[in-house]
Amino acid sequence: MTTTPIGIHDLSFATTHYALDHAVLADRLGVDPDKFYLGIGQDKMSVAAADEDIVTIAAAAAKPILDRHGVDNIRTVLLATESGVDQSKSAGLYLHPLIGLPNTARVVELKQACYSGTAGLQFAAALIARDPAERVLVIATDIAKYELDSPGEPTQGAAAVAMLVSANPAILELDPYSGLYSADIMDFWRPNYRTEAVVDGKTSVNAYQKATQEAWTDYRRRGGRDLTEFAAFCYHQPFTKMAYKAHRHLLESQGHTADPAEIDAAIRDTTLYNRTVGNSYTASVYLGLSSLLDHADDLAGKPLAFISYGSGSVAEFFSGTVQSGYREHLRTEANQAAIASREILGYDRYRELHEAKSPADGMYHATLEETSRPFRLAEISGHKRIYEAR
Repeated sequence: MTTTPIGIHDLSFATTHYALDHAVLADRLGVDPDKFYLGIGQDKMSVAAADEDIVTIAAAAAKPILDRHGVDNIRTVLLATESGVDQSKSAGLYLHPLIGLPNTARVVELKQACYSGTAGLQFAAALIARDPAERVLVIATDIAKYELDSPGEPTQGAAAVAMLVSANPAILELDPYSGLYSADIMDFWRPNYRTEAVVDGKTSVNAYQKATQEAWTDYRRRGGRDLTEFAAFCYHQPFTKMAYKAHRHLLESQGHTADPAEIDAAIRDTTLYNRTVGNSYTASVYLGLSSLLDHADDLAGKPLAFISYGSGSVAEFFSGTVQSGYREHLRTEANQAAIASREILGYDRYRELHEAKSPADGMYHATLEETSRPFRLAEISGHKRIYEAR
């Protein structure tokens, strides 16, 4: 029986109006900037303006895909986030008037820490296997926020990645097998009454490494490729050095020599965007894919590995093959412009934005017009969020 190829047909990402250089944060904390530049592998982090949130950056990521391909046969929209704007209504539904989503599509929000973007991709593949004529829009969008002066503060960030998933994809064909691992671990969580996450950093690093190894074992058990076959490895990146740590652990756990040069060759190109955007939770591993495709030598016909981890915890190891002619479908210039055009923040304005609270009184609140991006949160009134296209 012939199996229809399924995978990522188009890929687009967006980030916020502002960015904070880690040198500014280092000066505030009284530490050497290399603690961040070298220690965790982060140069800058994207910061949302007063009129930006996960909906506005999701819309900015998804719009180029719909502009290029239209909405025909998009029967499902899956929005993955762990920093949602409502406890009931899917953030994806706010996109309808902004980017022209079809009314004949199911729209749902997925949550499992940083993993749920991968859940969306796999659910999309299953829907298309049932009906290859359908297309699914998967959007991973998050704003990572931690308490000021906390160990997690330097790993903040924000981005959204949109993927059009279809049969006969132009960019990446997914392999039909993957490895899974889940466990109840309190390494990172955010109770409903908090705006910042609670983090046990050491436990989270150890849980990530164990989950990677266990998901890999399950992947091989189900017929997956050998480690030596992959041209690159796209890891979830809460900070870019975590990808290096996880890959070293995986190699050593399988009896391979963890040569630093080989690890760098397998990882480096996936980290270039994450180094300057910061942690984007559900979008992180796919921002890594975008960075890899934009910076690596020709990858056509080569298999890639993906390691998706979400605290709490769920992990998945899966793979796919880059398609011939993929470069014709990339958005390299737009991606680099999105990063380069961010306005660099001073510390005082960064702190004001960080400490700002969403209104909860049901009154009319107009938002300060700051962002230069194509969509903004215009007001909150009667507990309703009102968005507008610029």
